[in-house]
Amino acid sequence: MTFKQIRTAALELPEPSRADLAQTLLQSLVEVSDKEDEHDQVWAEEAARRYQDLQENPASGVSAEDAFRKLRAAVR
Repeated sequence: MTFKQIRTAALELPEPSRADLAQTLLQSLVEVSDKEDEHDQVWAEEAARRYQDLQENPASGVSAEDAFRKLRAAVR
């Protein structure tokens, strides 16, 4: 199944089932991010790297409008 099919099917579930599914999915993310401090450090380093890249080459940046348009298209 595609993400869109799964999302559509999940939204058709009764509210208690959707709540259970949401809790299960959120818990799976918590388990993935047990090392929260490590993830925070990795993201801070990535943000610094991206900021430095943007400072060195401003033309490489992407507008928020373009970024969100690409994200919306990817979800559809």
